[in-house]
Amino acid sequence: MAKKINDVIIRAYRGEETEYTPVWFMRQAGRSQKEYRELKKKHSLFEITHQPEMCAYVTRLPVEHYDVDAAILYKDIMSPLPAIGVDVEIKSGIGPVISNPIRTKEDAERLGTINPGEDVPYVLDTIRLLTEEQLEVPLIGFGGAPFTLASYMIEGGPSKNYSKTKAMMYRDPETWFLLMDKLADMTITYIQAQVEAGAKAIQIFDSWVGSLNVSDYRIFIKPVMTRIFNELGNEGVPLILFGFGASHLLMEFNDLPVDVIGLDWRTSIEEAREMGVTKVLQGNLDPAILLADWDTIETRTKAILDSSMKDGHHVFNLGHGVTPDIEPATLKRLTELIHSYTKR
Repeated sequence: MAKKINDVIIRAYRGEETEYTPVWFMRQAGRSQKEYRELKKKHSLFEITHQPEMCAYVTRLPVEHYDVDAAILYKDIMSPLPAIGVDVEIKSGIGPVISNPIRTKEDAERLGTINPGEDVPYVLDTIRLLTEEQLEVPLIGFGGAPFTLASYMIEGGPSKNYSKTKAMMYRDPETWFLLMDKLADMTITYIQAQVEAGAKAIQIFDSWVGSLNVSDYRIFIKPVMTRIFNELGNEGVPLILFGFGASHLLMEFNDLPVDVIGLDWRTSIEEAREMGVTKVLQGNLDPAILLADWDTIETRTKAILDSSMKDGHHVFNLGHGVTPDIEPATLKRLTELIHSYTKR
């Protein structure tokens, strides 16, 4: 029998009044936790995610250590790609490296489809283990957005300028839209399976879409994102969209059928509202501030909370992920500050 869940974050995502501002941290699972570092001495990311008991352990650690209001499944946006025929390896210090990049229409046509129950059963088993037996807060599932996934698949790995990706987009739109459609199909199916297994909210990471201007976003990206969120809207869970360095795209995000928009630290809550953003906001403390003295951390955090409490529709998070050099004790203290300062 499933445990009773503290659903404050789900209510906040739906724009409802809550008794305090809920909080979780992107990349809270792992990174700076010593228990995780011990595991990583023996196991790769993919090895951990393929073992449900171990993966569930890593996922729930930050909930137990920091008292955050949600867990986020420990995995990578690359996790579903091998199922459709992408040879990807997560290399330490580099990131995802793909040995069979997509460069032609034939490459895109060769991509298969995902059957989550057969291709990634360990992901679904981890979700069930967490939501049916272990967690007392909601589990957030996630996936990568087509542009961000495509940027790795076309470049062959991380990129600073996405030149190959943009070249395909501009030079060969037929192949581009074929790839977008295949990745959308994969994302929809993959996320639907996560929700069916027990995920209570979904975040779509479009980490690198900020490299596009507004006009190109509208032409090459927005239609596929609209389709994804329209389909996922039928699942009945809050949908969150996060893009890094994408302040100029916030009103485009606001047009999409999402419930929540994640902000990085470049745009304040007030600025987003002044632009006309009406969705619930998530964010947006710069992770680097957590390496400063506590007085600075407290001052910066309270400034975000003061502005968000005026607004009333906010979930606290970082403007990007936890970095390995952030002390776990700082994250625990930060959670305590957020909860106590916003208690109503």
